[in-house]
Amino acid sequence: MYIPAQGRLTQPLVRENGSHRPATWDEAMDRVTAAFKKSIAKNDPHDFGMFSCSKTTNELNYAAQKFVRTIMRTNNIDSCNRT
Repeated sequence: MYIPAQGRLTQPLVRENGSHRPATWDEAMDRVTAAFKKSIAKNDPHDFGMFSCSKTTNELNYAAQKFVRTIMRTNNIDSCNRT
């Protein structure tokens, strides 16, 4: 079972000065949001891509592709469903 596995991260880590340090969820999400906004502002569809998983639900894969195409404005999404 993966959820109670020993060594599993229980809080986010952020990269700072070449190493990782513990952060709050708010700080980590703010950093992710800022990076997404920066990518969108550059309006370069090659800056972002997503690989979705075939073992997840159709609904989650649909939400992932909708996010990539509408929010990130790119078609760079793929999955291992074809293999």
